[in-house]
Amino acid sequence: MDGLNVSIAFFFLVVGLCQLLRWLSKRLLSPGAHSCLAREFLRMLMEIGPWGGGFGLDVLLTLLFLLSAAHGASSDGASANPTVSLQEFLLLHSSLAATVAELLGQAVGAGTGWAVTRLYWSWELTQLHFIQNLIAPECSSPIRTSLPHAAFVEGSCSFLFHLVLLKVRQSHPLCRVPALAVTVTFLTYAAGPFTGAFFNPALATATTFQCSGSSFWDYIQVYWLGPLAGMLAALLLFQGNIPRLFQKNLLYSQRSKYKVPKAKVTAQLEGDKPQKKRKGGKSNSEPHA
Repeated sequence: MDGLNVSIAFFFLVVGLCQLLRWLSKRLLSPGAHSCLAREFLRMLMEIGPWGGGFGLDVLLTLLFLLSAAHGASSDGASANPTVSLQEFLLLHSSLAATVAELLGQAVGAGTGWAVTRLYWSWELTQLHFIQNLIAPECSSPIRTSLPHAAFVEGSCSFLFHLVLLKVRQSHPLCRVPALAVTVTFLTYAAGPFTGAFFNPALATATTFQCSGSSFWDYIQVYWLGPLAGMLAALLLFQGNIPRLFQKNLLYSQRSKYKVPKAKVTAQLEGDKPQKKRKGGKSNSEPHA
């Protein structure tokens, strides 16, 4: 119980620190630099910083849901996920320069967050941290299935996550935040035993690529190519096209943007009938030769 209290306190400390840094960055940086780089760095720091591990599945899933909800409520528009940034670029919602800045911020934030976590473990505030501090340099690969299956699992998680994200991205935060938090928690529960269920290339790179048991190319296929393929499939299914690459809709028929209400058409037809009758009556009343 003491370990759980320490981890929860560390979680709130990281969230509070990130909020303070975000407040300072808004005042010290230009709007473009803050929106593209600083917020992604801070969101990525929040994403990795609270990692403590070592608890039961029920506690971990509860903490993951609360963490995801806190991220969604305080993210200030940041995604902390390269596939989400690339999705915004493909949807023409973000320029190339802004996307590159976001990816840079995510990379720096991921590295900083992992360093903060390692520092947190080095304090050995609980027995679990002492154990994690010992085994961290010799961590093993989280891929516990065949390589094609692992890539499929990560791609499927990314596919479902991006479908939900595309569906609720314009919704009110009271609906969007819980929906995404539940989705992340469910996917982690379902796919965690196979790959760790990261479906976030930046998070996976910072926490798993240094682990033994799988090659660098194996990690690239599972944790980068898999989620990217899932994102592209979700975007194509939801949109029918990828606006940045091609405009033609491959899945859904294009309907006219301007529609005439059915009631108006009916009224026009009924208004034409008396005119036709009057024309017919006039022709019948003419005298015959």
